[in-house]
Amino acid sequence: MENDTIRLLRECDAGVEMGVSSIDDVKDYVKSESFKKLLTDCKEEHEKLEREIRTLLRKYNDEGKDPNPMAKGMSWVKTNVMLVMEESDATVADLMTDGCNMGVKSLNKYLNEYKAADEVSKDIAKRLINLEERLAIDIRSYL
Repeated sequence: MENDTIRLLRECDAGVEMGVSSIDDVKDYVKSESFKKLLTDCKEEHEKLEREIRTLLRKYNDEGKDPNPMAKGMSWVKTNVMLVMEESDATVADLMTDGCNMGVKSLNKYLNEYKAADEVSKDIAKRLINLEERLAIDIRSYL
């Protein structure tokens, strides 16, 4: 149980860090104030979850997990290439929707993989999934 709990928390840690980083990468390109607010609010929610995750990981004497460097690098390249080609709220919404969908997919996979994780960790993963799903829905009007 403890191993699955730690593994799930590590994946949540990497996911939440990727989410914060992605928002930081695009926020300066957003023109709409309401879109900026959605991203800022979502980033704050990610950071709250990040603190919660890191507190639990410290309890298990674990340092967490950074996002996969290849995935992070590819995300950065895709973001910058797309925004150079077309700097618009629609481009940012498209990029963020793709990121949210990948996060939801990955986190659901890890929830299924680490079935023996404790309920607290599963709840965190589900809250992170809901946060990503909600952002993808909230930004649809900017696509």
